[in-house]
Amino acid sequence: MRFVHVAPVLLVAALAVPAAGVSNSTTVPTSIGKGEGKLTLVAWEGYTEKQWVAPFEKQTGCKVQAKYAGSSDEMVNLMRSGGGGQYDMVSASGDASLRLIYGKDVAEVNVNLIPSYKDFFAAFKSPPTNTIGGKHYGISLQFGPNVLIYNTKKEKKPTSWKVLYDPANKGKISIPDNPIQIADAALYLSRTQPALGIRDPYELTRKQFDAAVSLLKQQKPLVKKYWPLASDQIDLFKNGGATLGASWPYQVNTLAAAKVPVASVIPKEGATGWLDTWMLSAKAKHPNCAYKWMAYITQAKPQAQQAVYFGETPVNRKACPIMNKLSKGSCAQYNANAPESYYRSIKFWKTPLADCGNGKKDCVDYTKWVQAWTQIKG
Repeated sequence: MRFVHVAPVLLVAALAVPAAGVSNSTTVPTSIGKGEGKLTLVAWEGYTEKQWVAPFEKQTGCKVQAKYAGSSDEMVNLMRSGGGGQYDMVSASGDASLRLIYGKDVAEVNVNLIPSYKDFFAAFKSPPTNTIGGKHYGISLQFGPNVLIYNTKKEKKPTSWKVLYDPANKGKISIPDNPIQIADAALYLSRTQPALGIRDPYELTRKQFDAAVSLLKQQKPLVKKYWPLASDQIDLFKNGGATLGASWPYQVNTLAAAKVPVASVIPKEGATGWLDTWMLSAKAKHPNCAYKWMAYITQAKPQAQQAVYFGETPVNRKACPIMNKLSKGSCAQYNANAPESYYRSIKFWKTPLADCGNGKKDCVDYTKWVQAWTQIKG
């Protein structure tokens, strides 16, 4: 399962977001050649399971070697290690992908070589987390929303993220231990304090950023635990240590399967979420195997296998019926049959940059998010 903590020894290299633009290379392949026999991946644990990797290796002759990363910062660091090129691909989340793109660590890819690309939900064909100026720096993979979890026996069904900032809930709350959590506070403020003018929870001016940090500092005494691992939050809800929290569908479903009385909602203010992308190293040694992997892993069957195994939602809309064959009701459980408006309502993680996206350069960048998060936790 994916970690969310920040590994301090890796921060210096991993946080760097060069001021230079994206890669100058305009060369993208127009066909996929013979595989090189090997493919090296940096991946989240659970993303390279035998049930879908073995068929790929048999079909292509590309032997997969995976290195699991414990955080987005570690992923960035690994892709830059040794001058780059040590790994062919990375399953980057949105809080890492822009760092890799602007750092010129990853290459533009030709989505026309990915047959299943046409079957993606429209929201995931050119998302801002992996597509810049019309150029695709990877292929979308799976996603999930960050939801509000609650114990149905001890809490009323919440409708707002407000419950996570309410002093009446002191000692009941669990929150992800992740600087990107500042975006959740910003999203809440965008609805409750419209005068702040927050349009994007990842593009915050100093005033907007300070307001989000202030809210999280007020929340700090209420928090039972900042959870670094999904399993930590699961244990908290099992033993009654927490009854409210920011969570993922994985924890909700795992707890429900264990007969723990929990449910989740996406509150009226909306939700943040993650979208993972398979990105190709700018110095990949096995690019043909990498393209073969992108063409394979985006097909409906491996999409469904990974979604059911990991507890997330595939970007290929044809995966739904296969999910239900693998696990009855899983398509609806993970919102794989939701309308396009549902996907577009999620504010997916992206690396905060000084560039506000509106021509101004006065937004707070990710380095300062990490510093603030350390201060928030005290």
